[in-house]
Amino acid sequence: MTLSYSHAHQQGSGTTEVVAVLVAITNHVARVLTVDQGKLLPNGPLMPLHRSLQAGVRQWVEEQTLQPLGYIEQLYTFVDTNRRNIDGHALVYVSYLGLVQETQTHTLKSKALWRDWYDYFPWENHLQGMPAAITELIVPALWRWAASATNTAIQQRREQRIQLCWGVSFDEHSSTNSSSKPKPKARGKGQHSDWVSEHVLLRYEMLYEAGLIPESPDYPPSYYGAQLPIEWSQIIGIPMYYDHRRVIATAISRLRAKIEYQPLIFGLMPDKFTLSQLQQSIEALSGIRLHKQNFRRLLDTQDLVTPTGESSSANRGRPAKLYRFRHDIELQSLLMDSKLPKQK
Repeated sequence: MTLSYSHAHQQGSGTTEVVAVLVAITNHVARVLTVDQGKLLPNGPLMPLHRSLQAGVRQWVEEQTLQPLGYIEQLYTFVDTNRRNIDGHALVYVSYLGLVQETQTHTLKSKALWRDWYDYFPWENHLQGMPAAITELIVPALWRWAASATNTAIQQRREQRIQLCWGVSFDEHSSTNSSSKPKPKARGKGQHSDWVSEHVLLRYEMLYEAGLIPESPDYPPSYYGAQLPIEWSQIIGIPMYYDHRRVIATAISRLRAKIEYQPLIFGLMPDKFTLSQLQQSIEALSGIRLHKQNFRRLLDTQDLVTPTGESSSANRGRPAKLYRFRHDIELQSLLMDSKLPKQK
């Protein structure tokens, strides 16, 4: 029995739910707020008393997690054809992304749970280089899926998608006419020239389509005649009920793309920070290491931060200078309704 069907709210007459992906960075780790022991995101039905979708998501988040909300934006609308209301209509749910400061006191009272988002997407963590599981296990499993296509055109298209989504290339002996295990070219530590970090949703969707994650209705105990590795459950991450892991993938894709051109990172940082803390926080979101000198040159070019004149207290080494975001950046956050409740 798959997770898509084994867990269900009590059926009601409503057709719309709201679901929220709340993101925080704590100790340089990107985390998401979950309920039901990490199997669900904060969610609830849209009620007649809610004056808007945003009002609905704010109410359910605060009721289920007690987490103060600041900036939120709408992601996508999903139709879950596997869930029906009492009248037989498919359930529609509207997803939101929120940037918050993690507050443990609230989550302890509400039994909500903060989780490292790489617990759900371990293949997205390239902070130590491309995970070996991608080239040794995930891509070969996807290659078998490609080889199962009903015709050569579909097989070639699948193989091209695998290479584009997973940032791998194959040696000259790999063939679209062969179902044998491919030989991905390994990349050195820190090399990501073909890895596009914001393609999180595309990679998740491919695994779902290939039946390689438990949420997929096609997830089998064996895969096209070959048994999946014993450690596959650790490789493929923690599953979630409904399509909630897909919603997180959507949020990560959105956030990774937007930090390239919008200073959204300010909403996840304390009032004062070192440049190293800022870089490590961005790395936590993107899943890849940044070049220190190039990163600091970029900060100088964009003129996003300004020194406070203070230094951090360091137990080892020299104290580092503290910075804050420029005043006009903070004003921009007010215009975006994104001034966050800072942890005191």
